[in-house]
Amino acid sequence: MKNQFKKIITASIVVTMSLGAAVSTYASDFPQTFEHKFGTTVVEKKPLRVVSLSYSGHDNLLAFGVKPVAVRYWYGDYPFGIWPWAQDALGDHQPLSLKGELNIEEIASLSPDLIMGITSGVTEEQYELLSAIAPTIVPEAKYTDYSTPWQLRATTAGRAVGESEKAAELVGAMERRIADIVKTHPDWQTKTASVSFFYNGTPGGYRSIDTRPQLLKRLGLSTPKLLDEAAEEGAFYANISPEDLAPLEADVVIWMATGDALAGLKVMPLRKSMQAHKEGREVLADDLLAGAFSYSSTLSLPYALDKLVPLIELAIDGDPATIVPSTQAAGLLD
Repeated sequence: MKNQFKKIITASIVVTMSLGAAVSTYASDFPQTFEHKFGTTVVEKKPLRVVSLSYSGHDNLLAFGVKPVAVRYWYGDYPFGIWPWAQDALGDHQPLSLKGELNIEEIASLSPDLIMGITSGVTEEQYELLSAIAPTIVPEAKYTDYSTPWQLRATTAGRAVGESEKAAELVGAMERRIADIVKTHPDWQTKTASVSFFYNGTPGGYRSIDTRPQLLKRLGLSTPKLLDEAAEEGAFYANISPEDLAPLEADVVIWMATGDALAGLKVMPLRKSMQAHKEGREVLADDLLAGAFSYSSTLSLPYALDKLVPLIELAIDGDPATIVPSTQAAGLLD
């Protein structure tokens, strides 16, 4: 994994982003101005003490060689909440791990000169308090709290810390890799995929605005219309009745379930009536793959694609007899 990440980080390509943001790819000079849903933030100079409140944002900072003084803990039993794909970039650094509700006083005590909160769920009231401590960057107005595309999260972080060129190299390398996958899988362009879960006894799935389906869409795999329609406006996921799993039906169903959730998924009666199950078109994302897929960062995506693409290939090869190893290992086959 270390060699793979090193190869991605040292890739040297130039990419022109088209995400609706008029941002120079190599805009590393300061000051930098960021327009977002709560107003405007100006970063006057290259920051030295960065607090990362985004649940996955520390990955990109570490990829750029920037080691935050504090990171937001999301989930996973790993040191400081940093998952394996980012441990090499972390090195011996020991950031403060921020858990639970935000403690504004605790953040202020760290004397940050930049606070990154693109995927943090920060409220306007919290933003006002945080921006009084240091320049604070939150999502652009056109995105929800957790729907900013992975490319924009990376390039925005790169601009904020004066590492636009590194950000462009990393994003460009991933874009090239995605393009190669698309080129070698033309049949995927007419297929659908649901990123589904089983949580607290209830099945559900992520809508197309979520970063996980966004990645699959880039590969050609669209989110089922019924799943998009099953959630409230603006929500990034939908809970589904266990008595009607139709919104989750797709050419490939990718289950995100581990531990107790996996045990519940196994015994969910109507799952075995799904066409995706009957025809062997289910993929089980284990804990590490589900994490890499969910983080969708410049460090996690190489691992996610390495593991996920071969599983999808097996699931939608058109032969119901083909075994998908992760699904078999999880005990989801009949």
